[in-house]
Amino acid sequence: MDISTIIGLVGGFALVAWGILSQGNLQAFIDFPSLAIVLGGTIGALFVQYPMSQVSKLPKITKHAFRNESWSPNELITLMVDFAQKARREGLLALEEEAAQVDDEFLKKGVQLVVDGTDPELVRNILEVELNFLEERHGVGQGMYYMMGATAPGFGMIGTLIGLIQMLGQLDKPETVGPAMAVALITTFYGSLLSNLIFNPMAGKLALRSAEEILIKEVIIEGILSIQAGENPRIVEEKLKAFLSPSNRELQEAESSRSVRNVVGEGV
Repeated sequence: MDISTIIGLVGGFALVAWGILSQGNLQAFIDFPSLAIVLGGTIGALFVQYPMSQVSKLPKITKHAFRNESWSPNELITLMVDFAQKARREGLLALEEEAAQVDDEFLKKGVQLVVDGTDPELVRNILEVELNFLEERHGVGQGMYYMMGATAPGFGMIGTLIGLIQMLGQLDKPETVGPAMAVALITTFYGSLLSNLIFNPMAGKLALRSAEEILIKEVIIEGILSIQAGENPRIVEEKLKAFLSPSNRELQEAESSRSVRNVVGEGV
């Protein structure tokens, strides 16, 4: 569970509500017809731009913004180094049983290709093609949220224009102008709030999740090919550490040092 997404949404709405209550009445900002115009128009435009098969996946896609299901690059590098050590001791066939215990279909597929004796270049091509299609699928989910983020303020303005037209039709009743103007502006408020607090941030979070998953899979590809080439586990680790940020490299080096000490201790 990614607590930051929940904190952002709950905290954002709470602070907006507090700002409203500190200056006035929250009830004045609640208008369901205005909300229907913004949400209805945004969702309608979403269906116009995307087919039903993709829109129906939006709830499932949204879950990725609240859950961090992928492992960390450091954990993966440690696993790949362990695989490299086992492959050097027992051969590539020994990796099949090890990979079966890992809950990652991409890794299992890569290991199976290596175990089956597939040419290294073909292994890379197969995995990279799958990675490219994964990136395209992720881009669809991000695009839907970016589209809603760009559309919601426009429908907020449309709702405001509707309210102004209705207000101008009642100029013979001056006492209704003020309340009618307030209701007209609420749709713009709804459009801006939904766009800047939900739709665009969710698109950004999904893009971040996609980048993290792609990085993991790039590490898997490079690690599997290095293991297939029979490279020394230490060299495998150094190659994969190139994918890490400087701070994560320090964590990986510390983890490697602890592993070495544990092995030495067990040997003693």
